[in-house]
Amino acid sequence: MRNAKKLIPAALLAALTLVMAQQESGVVLGNYAQGTLGNVLQPAPVQESGGSTYRVGAWPLYTPDLPDGPGKDLVLSYCQVCHSVTYIPMQPPLPAATWEAEVNKMIKTFGAQIPEDAAKQIVAYLQAHFTPETRKQ
Repeated sequence: MRNAKKLIPAALLAALTLVMAQQESGVVLGNYAQGTLGNVLQPAPVQESGGSTYRVGAWPLYTPDLPDGPGKDLVLSYCQVCHSVTYIPMQPPLPAATWEAEVNKMIKTFGAQIPEDAAKQIVAYLQAHFTPETRKQ
């Protein structure tokens, strides 16, 4: 085992020396022939038919309006520091306890600098507008 440890660095040094010598001389070794690579056959390029074209609409570049209510200004001021408030209406309607857990996660796990009284108002706002019972479509 000791001899193997000595051979690996020596083999690596020899390979490195060979590569450096090739670079200095301008010689680059390799097989650049057209065709298959090794024994694996390469698939033919896909010929697209005229019916394969589709379009994707532009990514919305606006922030959706959040519902008015007490706490909206706190959501806009504290939540947008780290992420777009677009994430809020994108969520499915979440139970009230989940919204509270999400706000606590932002504070405790991600380090959001939200005072305790503001956090309570943010949770109340989210619970008032984005739970299964309160979500307006």
